Amino acid sequence: MTADHSDLSQGGVAFAKLMQAIETGLYQPGDRLREVEIAERLSLSRTPIREALRKLEAENIIEHRPRVGAVIRRLGQAEVVELYEMRLVLERTAAEMAAKHSVEAEVDALAALNADITQNGDDAALAAAINQKFHRAIYLAGRNRFLLDAARAMNNALLLLGPTTLADAERIATVTDQHAQIIAAIRAGDIDAAGAAAEAHLQTSLRYRLKVMRG
Repeated sequence: MTADHSDLSQGGVAFAKLMQAIETGLYQPGDRLREVEIAERLSLSRTPIREALRKLEAENIIEHRPRVGAVIRRLGQAEVVELYEMRLVLERTAAEMAAKHSVEAEVDALAALNADITQNGDDAALAAAINQKFHRAIYLAGRNRFLLDAARAMNNALLLLGPTTLADAERIATVTDQHAQIIAAIRAGDIDAAGAAAEAHLQTSLRYRLKVMRG
């Protein structure tokens, strides 16, 4: 029994490490995941890695291809549009609820995170990580556990978008300006304005993402 728990624990560690590696861009959509290479890179044995790969496949993050093996899924344009449509619904609702329920300290924290994105604009990966914290903070300020559950369910798909679009100063400026509009509406308790600002932000993000995909 103890060994089983240990195996499960090791599998959980392997899954968490692999998810973090995908989140940080160490592994990206289209990359092949080889057990031996992952074991060496993440300092894990192959058995928990095999378990983690099965879980990643069950959660639709990786797929098995004939003669290739495990590969991180790459979203097509139609899937990206569908994903952003869902994000738009959820994030508009989150911003509206944050305008209704948030306290001043939470809004101040949003403003601080937005400033951090600007300050770290020369490090795309770090800026992207802070951006994720910013959006998560809006969900938390909305005070709705079911909305949070829906957002978590969407996070796996967001990992499949690939490299961040926060790759240049102009893009950073656009994002932080739109964030500022969301923050101002939330601070004012203006539910309609917060939802509209969040929707405009997601529409801009989708247009930019599709532009990047077209190359």
